[in-house]
Amino acid sequence: MRFNTGNPYLKFLKKFNFGGLKSIFFISSLTYFCIYFFDNIDQISFDINLERNGINLSLSFLFCVLSIYLNAYAWKYIVKWFGKELKSNNLVSFYVLTNILKYVPGGMWHFVERFNFIQKIGSTEIALYSTLIEPYFMLSASFLLASLGLIFSPLYFFLIFPLVFLNRKLIYLVLKRIGSLKGKVFEVLRLPNSKGQFEERINIVSFFPSRALFLEIGFVLSKFIGFYICLNTFYTSNTLNFIFLLVIFSLSWSIGLVVPAAPGGVGVFEACLLLFVGKSIPENIILISLVYFRVISTSADFLLSLPFLIRKVSKRI
Repeated sequence: MRFNTGNPYLKFLKKFNFGGLKSIFFISSLTYFCIYFFDNIDQISFDINLERNGINLSLSFLFCVLSIYLNAYAWKYIVKWFGKELKSNNLVSFYVLTNILKYVPGGMWHFVERFNFIQKIGSTEIALYSTLIEPYFMLSASFLLASLGLIFSPLYFFLIFPLVFLNRKLIYLVLKRIGSLKGKVFEVLRLPNSKGQFEERINIVSFFPSRALFLEIGFVLSKFIGFYICLNTFYTSNTLNFIFLLVIFSLSWSIGLVVPAAPGGVGVFEACLLLFVGKSIPENIILISLVYFRVISTSADFLLSLPFLIRKVSKRI
């Protein structure tokens, strides 16, 4: 399959400094959140009654843990979709162990570890494809959930568009475009960013990766339920619109995903959700919920990745 790269607009996109733009967006989002936080600090209290709310926070933690495993199994099926059958336990456990690396500045070191892992037990092509395409699967799943906003506006229909490219015929086009914007990934992985890199044939086993996509949807839903439980812990009103919250959560999480300058989407996700939720929820309540959710979700990543971190640190001592 050949791609025409002579289009002047594509050449402009390749030369455009997206990294600088994403850094500016990250700093602006973090600044917005901080201003919002300190403007409401006199109304915020992080005191919590563990006897009354401990069960809710524990449930939120468990759903965050579940989301990590669903994401790991989705990655396993992405690798299988590209035609590589590997031991699922090794693949899933390694994904879970390296998940904390997404918080390391640069937003790519968890991808590097997973690429190296697949390359050692599989092939360079499978490692590269599964590494590059995984965020696109997550984005497609999140946008699909956000498209439920169609009940609020017809414009949400266009969020289904990324899903169209998740098929055997068009996936090379997606990989080509991602690769053209991911120059740093090729540098870190020490791979040549050649024109023919994405034209090598691999044995894609089915037309549509339904299992992987279904698991990614479960991943985003589990994350959302963890957040929703946190919000209900501090906001006892019955006026919450579940679909509305799911839509703005999915959109906010998607924006945090595509801004690599934000480790784990920190700051960007929170700022976007604050912006989208508007006055629907009291400012102090949404801020407390976001802070607790961030602590809980990061703690889940850290706890599951602790053996990996200990092993890495012990090798350097």
